[in-house]
Amino acid sequence: MRLGSTENSHNIGMFGNLGDLGDNPWLVLGGGGLKGISEVGVLRALSEDGIHPSGIVGTSIGSLIGAFAASGMDWKEMWEIALAMDRRDVVQVNRRVAWINGIRQRSVFRGETLRDYFWKLLPESGWEAMKIPLLINAVDLGDGSTEWFGAGARMDVPLADAVYASSALPVFYPPLEVDGRAFVDGGTSHPLALQRAHEAGASAIIGVDVGAGETGDVKSILEQGMLAVHQRIFAIMTWRRRQEVVAEWDGPPLIYIRPRLEGYGTFDFKSVEYFLEEGYRAAKKALED
Repeated sequence: MRLGSTENSHNIGMFGNLGDLGDNPWLVLGGGGLKGISEVGVLRALSEDGIHPSGIVGTSIGSLIGAFAASGMDWKEMWEIALAMDRRDVVQVNRRVAWINGIRQRSVFRGETLRDYFWKLLPESGWEAMKIPLLINAVDLGDGSTEWFGAGARMDVPLADAVYASSALPVFYPPLEVDGRAFVDGGTSHPLALQRAHEAGASAIIGVDVGAGETGDVKSILEQGMLAVHQRIFAIMTWRRRQEVVAEWDGPPLIYIRPRLEGYGTFDFKSVEYFLEEGYRAAKKALED
């Protein structure tokens, strides 16, 4: 297998070619905060090319987009949801952080806000609404193991709560607590879970990498304070992990899509329209290469 084209240091290419997709391609959607909205643009490109995944693995915001797609939601509806999204839908400061001993709080933002938003958007019937297999990952805060929710894995946790667990970025949101265990963002361990799609029986994989890039603006990070520093450290670790996974890939044919997202923040609501269009552009480029 070979790595396809690169463009301005953004890997937008493939191992193999479209003919290798076969009849059982799986879609792997990585995490990247609000930048992950670009995955809706990717779904648009796939739909226009008549490519319909037979299964989806989603991490962090990729778990939300994956749940939309697995339930049969059209990309147009996802596009409208993305454009209508408001900061207040997902971000509400935990005011207790400013109290004496506020450092002991579990997160800077209120988890209920994000969790309620997921419950509002996702099908009431939860896992039963999934038309194709969906797998969502989260990390156990205690032993560091990866927990999988969905087809062939745990389904005793409601879909919306599983999506929340996969999206609970440490420090920003509190972990999801279930039966004495606590789960945090799935990207902590597997930011682009290609191997899980392989294990699920994928004949080919379309991997979408929407995480932060290799470098960051140090001056801007320091000016934003400790949360930005924490987020940059998390981004450095997940960047290296994603690059290793792709560079060492020896599984089924892989189409690797990486939109141009450097310089954009985890909660950059002003750039949602760009994220949508850039995801579409990057996917069309990879598919037409």
